[in-house]
Amino acid sequence: MSESKENIFLFVPNIIGYGRIILAVIAFYYMPTNCLLAVVCYVTSALLDAIDGHAARIFNQSTKFGAMLDQLTDRAGTAGLLMTLATFYPEYTFWFQLSMIIDITCHWLFLHTSTLQGKTSHKFIDMSENPIMHLYYTNKTVLFWMCAGNEAFYAALYVSYFYTGFTILGLGIFQWITILSAPVAFVKTLISVLHGIVASMNLATIDVNERAAVKQN
Repeated sequence: MSESKENIFLFVPNIIGYGRIILAVIAFYYMPTNCLLAVVCYVTSALLDAIDGHAARIFNQSTKFGAMLDQLTDRAGTAGLLMTLATFYPEYTFWFQLSMIIDITCHWLFLHTSTLQGKTSHKFIDMSENPIMHLYYTNKTVLFWMCAGNEAFYAALYVSYFYTGFTILGLGIFQWITILSAPVAFVKTLISVLHGIVASMNLATIDVNERAAVKQN
């Protein structure tokens, strides 16, 4: 008797991922008008990003579909927030557009290329061999604060449009969070660009190998 087929779509981490999408959509809807509700939904969706990873390990339910769902939800969530920020701060629209494009294209290219290449060839560039990138990839504390700082920058910029909060040296607390987290967001963007460059070079390596294999046949 054959074993029953697993339903990947009903794996626990993927169900959590669907919940993240629902929360993000609610956040998008209320972003222009209800700051508190939008922030609660957006932040909860972001926090669940860590929980679904733990669930995948606990239940041994790590899947390519889950990884793609997770990445797309992250990218879409940030893109939705950036679109709102562009309407609040139109003078900075170009920079929001640039940030969105870099975030989406570089992460997608890196994830897609990683799926294609696997870990079968020493010819591929491994960014973890670089000391700085090795720290970024292997130190969960560093990775957490980089991601948290990036989210804090855009979220604080959003909240600042509605609330000042208590002031320190003449600036509201959310303005201070924006200022202090801005360098982290900038570095995170540079790392995304690096991801895109390395992914492009690895994808070219895949093309060269495939073309060589065709010629040999």
